[in-house]
Amino acid sequence: MQRAAAEYATSSGNYHEDLLHNLFQVVQFTEPDHAQTLVEMIRNHASLEEVRAYLDQALAQARATAPDQDALDHLEGLRRGIEVESEPPRFRPQIMDIRYLCGSAPYRLPAKPWTSVTDDDDLVSHLVSLYLVWDYPFFAFFDSQIFVKHMAMGKVESDFCSPFLVNALLANACYYSQYSEAYTIPGDVRTKGADFLAEAERHLQSHQFEKGGDIRLASLQAHLLLYERYSLSGHDDWGYTMLHRAIEMAESLGIVNKPDLHLAPSQMSEDMIVSVRRTAWGLFQVDTVVHTNFLRPSRVRSVSVERINRNDTDLSDMWTPYPVSNLSRPSYMSLYFDEAFRSETDPDQRKQDLYDQLCQWEANLPDSFDPSERLAPHLLLLRMRYHTLVINLCFDRFGVHPLLSESDERTPPRSKGFSSQDIAISSARTIASLSQQLRSEYGMEHAHQFAMYAINLALFTLLDQDHFDILDRDFLTLTSAMSIIACRSQLGRSVFHLFKLAVRSRNQGDRVQQSEEVPPGIKELFQQDSQSRTPDRWDRYAENLTKLDGETSAIDTREAPDPLANYGLHDMLERYERLSVGKGDEWEDRRPGEESAF
Repeated sequence: MQRAAAEYATSSGNYHEDLLHNLFQVVQFTEPDHAQTLVEMIRNHASLEEVRAYLDQALAQARATAPDQDALDHLEGLRRGIEVESEPPRFRPQIMDIRYLCGSAPYRLPAKPWTSVTDDDDLVSHLVSLYLVWDYPFFAFFDSQIFVKHMAMGKVESDFCSPFLVNALLANACYYSQYSEAYTIPGDVRTKGADFLAEAERHLQSHQFEKGGDIRLASLQAHLLLYERYSLSGHDDWGYTMLHRAIEMAESLGIVNKPDLHLAPSQMSEDMIVSVRRTAWGLFQVDTVVHTNFLRPSRVRSVSVERINRNDTDLSDMWTPYPVSNLSRPSYMSLYFDEAFRSETDPDQRKQDLYDQLCQWEANLPDSFDPSERLAPHLLLLRMRYHTLVINLCFDRFGVHPLLSESDERTPPRSKGFSSQDIAISSARTIASLSQQLRSEYGMEHAHQFAMYAINLALFTLLDQDHFDILDRDFLTLTSAMSIIACRSQLGRSVFHLFKLAVRSRNQGDRVQQSEEVPPGIKELFQQDSQSRTPDRWDRYAENLTKLDGETSAIDTREAPDPLANYGLHDMLERYERLSVGKGDEWEDRRPGEESAF
């Protein structure tokens, strides 16, 4: 807690006062040579980058000579504060916030025997809590209570917890943490969770030969966690590879794409029955969301086990936004999960029928899911998901049939008089409203990666208008939200760079520069192409962008952005897919006839 308080001090609203105070402390308590050098740098008007470079060097020397720990903390705090202050884009909130100091981790779990990366129980408890609070509810492909119970027991041979699963989970959890322990190289998002990922990959090698009845449920769940992790870091096609491998494992277990399977209490424990059902339906949720996002048919065509009861979760169960605050919200987990299944669509349907089905689904959502209520994030994301499906339908993504034809008598009354583009724009604006609600309630620092997909889709929907207005309030709201999420992952930075180029190609930068209502950070982001021939502070977001099917690398498009930047929503989705989960090559279904392992 003391360390967190120190980190907060460097990034609070009184940053410059704290910086001056820390400089005095460094001069007073460190080696005289360091103090003298810092004084000379200040006298010579050194830039923040030069000071940061010197502090890096001073820290390395300090560690080598085992200095006084207080002095070392001051130096490291000063360096971290400068990194936060200079981290683009400037208009996003500071990384550390007083909310991080609220309460303690809701889940207290041991580091050993699950990981060799750390023996810090507090860190592991913090990371597991972050994952279970912010990531888990959206897909929920394992039972959190059973997982926590067996992790606390510390038995590595458990069917419901394994070192493979724990390290994969911790690698994902680092996405939601701002503590330096979440990085291999502090401040470098490419190294977030890298140590835990490396250990998970070592376990992956030893589990890759699990077949048939030897497949552990925890291994299947770990593959799904690796899918999530790889889709944020853009590791070639590994996102799809992990997802497809998880589907193969589930088929071998007989829980998806197979005849109905009865889970008998006489043959397995209650924990196993609950976990199998949760994993099967959670996999269905993951597969459907992923493939629908990128306009591909789902691989999981059916689930072989009984559906999860929508009333399984007690209505008194609460969701608490650790570590943002202690103010809880109803979780409605089973109800949410059931409604998410009901929103699934069949791409083979006529598009008008698909739209009618989606509208009916939204109209029938429980009153407790109304956005006017103070909802938990996964419930807001469910609404976002509806609007992403509507946008994809309206932009003719799922078939050849026109949507909302004026001559079609089955056109729903609510859509008469509106073009498909009008409806898509309306959904994009609703996503802007939902993202603003998410941001005002919880901040965007912990937003699930699906929020990034939805916000990016909404941005390009507005950008695709014939009469696009760069000063559109919803567009600027979405841009600001996207900039915060983008900072947290390599995928986000890459996508944000492509978005920046696309906006600049619309040549409306002068209008932004002349507006008194637009923050300085957005003005710099959307400056005219003619003013951006030299690299700006967002261009390093493209450091890891690779060539897409032989096209020019995005980092090279500073000189000629139009060939890559002047594309529409469909092109953006193709690039988003390749930067995250991979190319989506055709995947061969397993041969029918394999018997269930249960």
